[in-house]
Amino acid sequence: MVTNEQVMKTLEGVHDPELGGNVVELGMITDVRIEDSAVEIGLALTIAECPLRNQLENDTRRRVEAMPGVEHVAVRTTAMTKKQRAELMSVARRRVRERAEPTQVGPTTRVIAIASGKGGVGKSSMSVNLAAGLAREGFEVGLLDADIWGYSIPRMIGAKGKLEADPDSKLIEPVEVSGVKVVSTGLIIEEEGTALMWRGLMLSKALEQFLQQVNWGDLDYLVIDMPPGTGDVQMALTRMLPQAQMVVVTTPQSAAQRVATRVADMARRSHMPVVGVIENMSGEVFGRGGGDELAEELGVAMLGSVPLDQAVVAGGDAGEPVAFSDDAGPAARALREVVDHVIAVVPPAELETCTGRIAKLIANLEDGAA
Repeated sequence: MVTNEQVMKTLEGVHDPELGGNVVELGMITDVRIEDSAVEIGLALTIAECPLRNQLENDTRRRVEAMPGVEHVAVRTTAMTKKQRAELMSVARRRVRERAEPTQVGPTTRVIAIASGKGGVGKSSMSVNLAAGLAREGFEVGLLDADIWGYSIPRMIGAKGKLEADPDSKLIEPVEVSGVKVVSTGLIIEEEGTALMWRGLMLSKALEQFLQQVNWGDLDYLVIDMPPGTGDVQMALTRMLPQAQMVVVTTPQSAAQRVATRVADMARRSHMPVVGVIENMSGEVFGRGGGDELAEELGVAMLGSVPLDQAVVAGGDAGEPVAFSDDAGPAARALREVVDHVIAVVPPAELETCTGRIAKLIANLEDGAA
């Protein structure tokens, strides 16, 4: 007679291709019941409408049916509870971290990916002002312009000069602006108007170089201005920086909000936590409330609503972000609140728990041994 242990061992061969693990280690098998030659298996999916439901059910049934002594298999499928989903995502993220490629970004650096479903919502402006605001609070901050084609960070933050490699370490040195270490393809090309006609593989390789061959140093935060959408760069980032957490930027309109859900869905499928939403350009022109609705739908924090303000536009054009200044305008006040909320939701490692301090100690010991 087949045993529970034998069935569970067999089920280790059933893999969820989206989560990158087998259904046993991911905690998707809730129970196994055996009566004579009949086996009933409880299979819990992240959501009831999981697109892989049929595949997982069929794979589970086929593998167990092939076991000697088994004549009938029933698969009882349910949706996971919130607690079960949290445990599953914890396992999935740990597996991604274990497989991650080495980078120059320290293990205690908080990586915040600023993303949007489409262009034109002010994602780069939010990235620049968040990085500037964090630096003004006294944190060590890096700003990576991962929008390889549409680079705009150098102009918006006032970064001058070119990226150059240190002759000894062979690592690229970021351009520093008021305490923010900036890296962008805009700091490589000869002229700002040059078009980068690169295919997807080259975009991913550029991101890899910025993460593996840049001397980022000991950062508290690395803010990444992502390209809009859900393409090659986003997938490369989740592979190389599994510790990254996403902030979604949207404007108040329903159209922008609907598109923004797609980038949040990509983050979920890639095991990247979405920690909050920023509503940009709120006010009489575009309305209000879309960010609140999106945050509620995603079950994450509403980090702030930034009104449409000429000071933000002028600051970006002049390379003087309002977050660097003492501007008392409505957008500047809102941006300072966003910075405070981000620090609360994603605190620097040394302030969060003893785990963060231990990780930093280990990193320092490794540096000393090198």
